[in-house]
Amino acid sequence: MNTADMSTLLHELESLSFESMSGSDFLLTWNHSPDELRAVLTVSQALRRLRSDGISPRIFDSGLAVSLFRDNSTRTRFSFASAANLLGLAVQDLDEKKSQIAHGETVRETAVMISFLSEVIGIRDDMYIGHGHEYMVEVGESLTDAHEAGLLERRPSIVNLQCDRDHPTQAMADLQHLANEFGGLEKLRGKKIAMTWAYSPSYGKPLSVPQGVISLMTRFGMDVRLAYPEGYNLVPELEAQAGEFAQNAGGRFSVSNSMDEAFADADIVYPKSWAPFNVMQKRTDFLAAGDAGGLERLEQQALQENARHMDWECNADRMGTTNDALYMHCLPADISGVSCERGEVSVDVFEKHRVATYREAGYKPFIIAAMILLSKTPNAAGVLRKLAESAPQRVSSA
Repeated sequence: MNTADMSTLLHELESLSFESMSGSDFLLTWNHSPDELRAVLTVSQALRRLRSDGISPRIFDSGLAVSLFRDNSTRTRFSFASAANLLGLAVQDLDEKKSQIAHGETVRETAVMISFLSEVIGIRDDMYIGHGHEYMVEVGESLTDAHEAGLLERRPSIVNLQCDRDHPTQAMADLQHLANEFGGLEKLRGKKIAMTWAYSPSYGKPLSVPQGVISLMTRFGMDVRLAYPEGYNLVPELEAQAGEFAQNAGGRFSVSNSMDEAFADADIVYPKSWAPFNVMQKRTDFLAAGDAGGLERLEQQALQENARHMDWECNADRMGTTNDALYMHCLPADISGVSCERGEVSVDVFEKHRVATYREAGYKPFIIAAMILLSKTPNAAGVLRKLAESAPQRVSSA
């Protein structure tokens, strides 16, 4: 953990420009300036510091944090709930199958009905290529209209808990992990990170984690190496965008079809399976049409294609070609001989780095809490300073 004290963190926060984050949503990292991204990391560290010092960082006396997961989740679901509770909000999970959404309720109506006393809405919608991000935008527009019409006293902010384009809470947690492991954001400049596809005996894994990583790490001057088997490309415009980010930030971005090439002399490796862009497009069409037969055929074809690349595994031999690289994963990893016969990573490599991956995951609740706090106050430094000075205790000493 970064050992910076609260005064140092507050001084850093006060040097940044992030006023426009108040009253706004956090949907895509590339829609935010470097100062705004640094503010999220700094507030996250400050909240972590307060909690470790036994100080309650609850800035809300009441209010709801609504979670809407349109795909399965463990880490992000509990991270959102933990973040909301950390700040004093009660969590209400919206199950679409148990709501009027199942009976044809519109997005606009749902957005308003769940928002009367809500402060934040966390949404995961990563199943449909070309629709997940758009759904969040539609919810946001509905909330703005309702607020301007006087229906909502306060407009809830939206936090993207994963969409088809980006997984900002994961990518930002990854960036905080790297900054803390390597001694600060500036120490990441020039570091070589291999974001590679890895074999999995399953199909349909979203593209948003690798897209989030290449889009964020390039903006901080890193040497980002994207590698995947031929045909397993990400959304083309996002790959192109990562190249532009690298050029603007003085970093590097390369794409290859060789896991070995990406691993060679790397400082960080991030082997993660995903479905090819064209497969996810077809999957979206079949899901939208309710075509179970088409989905079954697509899955079998995708699994057969995956099986041709079982050698794309993060193992000791490949790690031996790196610069004693830090292994990263968003979890759960497909571990060869543990969770599957063959997978993304060998058991010896995963066990060596297991504690570090758990530490990586542990940043996400604080990242989400920071996004919420910054969306609710234009004076985050003042709010945090007041908490630090009043020092309300999390646990009663009586």
